[in-house]
Amino acid sequence: MSLPVSPAPCPASRQVTVSVVSHGQEALLRELLADIVRHASDTVCRIVLTHNLPTTDPALLAERALHLHNPTPKGFGANHNAAFQHCDTEWFAVVNPDIRFDHDVFLALLAHASPGDGVLAPALLDPRTGCIASNRGLLTPLEIVGRKVFGHKPPSRVVWLPGAFLLLRAETFRQIGGFDERFHLYAEDFDLCARLRLAGADLRYVADVRVTHAAQFSSHVRWRYLRWHVTSLLRLWLTSSFWKYRALLRQEQHSVKQPASS
Repeated sequence: MSLPVSPAPCPASRQVTVSVVSHGQEALLRELLADIVRHASDTVCRIVLTHNLPTTDPALLAERALHLHNPTPKGFGANHNAAFQHCDTEWFAVVNPDIRFDHDVFLALLAHASPGDGVLAPALLDPRTGCIASNRGLLTPLEIVGRKVFGHKPPSRVVWLPGAFLLLRAETFRQIGGFDERFHLYAEDFDLCARLRLAGADLRYVADVRVTHAAQFSSHVRWRYLRWHVTSLLRLWLTSSFWKYRALLRQEQHSVKQPASS
């Protein structure tokens, strides 16, 4: 079953617009698009494929998707915000090219959705290690270093969801203004989750729904990506939303520790 390209109205069952950004990752994209068409054609209304770098791959350009071509590269948030302009469905999915799945992951997530959810995310399975990505705490220098320490225990509650796969309620995403485009790469997913929570929306991690994610970890091997990573973190720690979210988390933690009144 093919997916519609034009913004024509979709059947009610097709509730999701998928945004994927390519950085010259044609091989990965072809596999992801095949997974969407094979497993999620009844749920996905439209695929918006943004080419952040030029492509001349005729097979990829022939895919039934709405193709956006950037004359100059944009950041993660700016690309997905631009793709969101073509979303007229209830849900908007941000999906990395290196995601794989063997079932309708969108429908599976929607089965767990509650009215207050602003975003849902599946478990991310690393196919190289067979491990599920653990929850991450408040994005601080101590937390970042702590992840590398042997015996480090991740938080039991969900503080933020990684941007490799996010299923966002479109109306809520629109109300908070989408991604903050001041972040070129890294930390924009934390910032988005913080602003969703501050706006009263819930973050839902669905451990029973899994996708594979072979993360590239470019910041570990390329100085340019490492610079973007550090710059984004510094920018995050200067935002009011970070400190307001930190205060909210502390307030919630304090409330949980308080004994019930008699």
